[in-house]
Amino acid sequence: MKTNILVSDTLYVIGIVFIIILVVLVFFLIYKLKKAKSQRREFEEKYNSLELKVNGLKLETLESKLNPHLFKNILNSIQSHAYQTYHALDKLANVLDYILYESQKKFVSPREEIEFALNLIEINKIKVSPLFELKVKTKIKEAELLYEQPILAPMISIDLIENAFKHADLKSPDAFISIVFEFRDSCFYLTVSNKISDHRSLKKDNSGLGSNTLDQRLRIIYNNNYKLDKFIEDDVYIAHLKIDLLEYKAQMLAAGR
Repeated sequence: MKTNILVSDTLYVIGIVFIIILVVLVFFLIYKLKKAKSQRREFEEKYNSLELKVNGLKLETLESKLNPHLFKNILNSIQSHAYQTYHALDKLANVLDYILYESQKKFVSPREEIEFALNLIEINKIKVSPLFELKVKTKIKEAELLYEQPILAPMISIDLIENAFKHADLKSPDAFISIVFEFRDSCFYLTVSNKISDHRSLKKDNSGLGSNTLDQRLRIIYNNNYKLDKFIEDDVYIAHLKIDLLEYKAQMLAAGR
């Protein structure tokens, strides 16, 4: 008799514990559901805010020429990759702020330009497979005085980076994009290389707006204080930009600017 009572009490306790666990689980699921809805609303609000910025993007001078459709495509890519959404939206917000505000300045610091370019690269990574080889390196001597001084034209790096993502052979097993930023001896360096899929489309693009705009800006702003080399080696397109900022600053001071 006592054994039956003991078994009955044990089953009762187990039942109570089970009900408590079930209730806790239900409340936990309700909490997670509410949190997911809150995050979704937050994402939608942030997405809509960024879309408004894109729609209002007007970049009409050589210093700020950019195609707003690029960011439309990026927003669509971000929306279709939920696991990268918040990270990518933050990067896109930084890029848009830089374009809308910093690009209106005649010059920015090399640090600001490099940070902008790195954010742009992070956004573009969404468009390629996780298995795609994307190598990004920075070799920066931050102690140099000109690194923090406004002496570099804003968005000077964007054309070379965008062209790499546009023309990289994404289907080839040995495809890659390599982007290297350097700042040493008061010089800004950017080297971009990628395996290409079609030489003819590359030549056509080099005669287009992006390439001409970059060449124009460099020639107008830096005169003889820069060097831009573009060439092809074994189906790999390489672009190397060097801007001698110390020499440029010396000439500006000598001219009283």
